[in-house]
Amino acid sequence: MKHFPKSLSNKLNQRIQSHSLRKLSESNALIDFSSNDYLGFSKSESVFDATHQYLLERNLKSNGATGSRLLSGNHILYAETEDFIAKFHQSESALIFNSGYDANVGFFSSVPQRSDVILYDELSHASIRDGIQLSNAKSYKFEHNDFEALEKLILRFKNDNSEIYIVTESVFSMDGDCPNMEELVGLCEKYQCLLVLDEAHALGVFGEKGEGLVQSMGLHDKVFARIMTFGKGLGCHGAAVLGSLDLKNYLVNFARSFIYTTGLSPHSVATILIAYQQLEAENSSQLKDTIVHFNQEKNMLGLKPLFVRSKSAIQSAIIPGNEKVKIIAEKLQENGFDVKAILHPTVPQGQERLRFCLHSYNSKEEISDVLRLLSTFVVGTQIKPI
Repeated sequence: MKHFPKSLSNKLNQRIQSHSLRKLSESNALIDFSSNDYLGFSKSESVFDATHQYLLERNLKSNGATGSRLLSGNHILYAETEDFIAKFHQSESALIFNSGYDANVGFFSSVPQRSDVILYDELSHASIRDGIQLSNAKSYKFEHNDFEALEKLILRFKNDNSEIYIVTESVFSMDGDCPNMEELVGLCEKYQCLLVLDEAHALGVFGEKGEGLVQSMGLHDKVFARIMTFGKGLGCHGAAVLGSLDLKNYLVNFARSFIYTTGLSPHSVATILIAYQQLEAENSSQLKDTIVHFNQEKNMLGLKPLFVRSKSAIQSAIIPGNEKVKIIAEKLQENGFDVKAILHPTVPQGQERLRFCLHSYNSKEEISDVLRLLSTFVVGTQIKPI
């Protein structure tokens, strides 16, 4: 066996020294405050049974797609599911990708052209940033949710020979906060910029039927493209890019992460369809009540200064220092609560945090108990509020 390169060993050792070495761990039986399964669909017997029945009725017994969608993998369920998604989100079209990562990499690497400019929020997800790095367009980040800074960049790069793409998320995965969508849409309209919005953590959370933040506000027609990811609120796998039919046709022809990969299996696509049907039939009021209760409890316990302001299912308590936040996370886990520490370099140094993910199945008692426990550990370790 060949030796392991010293440069790679050094990088691993640096992670060990900074208490930031990532490790895989099996899921556990603790009370869930860490998964993105906001509505509990991944464990839903009704979704599982309906998917199985749907496949039986259509005699779809294939274990795989057998090829890329442009070859043999575009089975009949794709058209039905994409049509349902487009109608649900009041979009002209929807194109399914294998994952949210694939959707963002495929979109940003192919749509903005060499003469174009991409302006993106500094806290945009890694998949967005990776896609932008593969693009031929020039790209510049703006301070988080700072639209004055964004407008200065627009004025700097605006010209008649290029498009400006404004990129952000409706709910940020690490902070759980949301941009001022009315202000952002107004800015894009004022300067004729193309707005691209990742709604991964808004699907199933915002809106009467969980349709996402921008659609719940009636602003979806102002957005050039929306990326909907199914591995969070829908509890399954895959993603879709929503937009015009021209955009769909373009991505089919130029998005390499779509063209050069095997499609999803019939079972995976059927699960997406059934999850959407479940979303349409239900409402997210239970999750909304859970979020309200969490915010009320943290305020009552005096924990509000620790938390990033959020009305989403993601609630983050800033506890600086990898070692310190890991210790508190381990204590919460020892007491039966699955709360994860988010470490540098995933977040900036000094912004390490406990990330609480809320679900429709978390009881008020569980929320009260975990926050009371957190308050005792915070006092014990003398964490300074942000």
